Amino acid sequence: MARYEHLPIYKQAMDVAVHFEKVVAGFSRYHKYTLGTELRNQSRAVVALIVKANAARDKRPHLLALREALDELLISVRIAKEAKAFKSFKSFQYAIEQVVSVCRQNEGWLRSLKKVS
Repeated sequence: MARYEHLPIYKQAMDVAVHFEKVVAGFSRYHKYTLGTELRNQSRAVVALIVKANAARDKRPHLLALREALDELLISVRIAKEAKAFKSFKSFQYAIEQVVSVCRQNEGWLRSLKKVS
């Protein structure tokens, strides 16, 4: 099994997942069980896809699936902001910046695969 704990993208995605676990606890009851559950599940799925991509021989399909999962997570974060689920703008800002950073790292990983091929 490939090691993944050292990957910067894994570390940042894990930070995002932990952030959502903490932030969602502060959501109102309505948002906690709708948008909050979605954010938590999607952020965990992103971490899982990173682990799968790292372990796979052909990483490209997993990284493309990761791209889609990250797009869905970005949409959910923006919906949560518009619905005023976040207690503070700072919490939203941190979340969106971290998710965008993971997106950039994923795109860099995809580009690096093209160079090798």
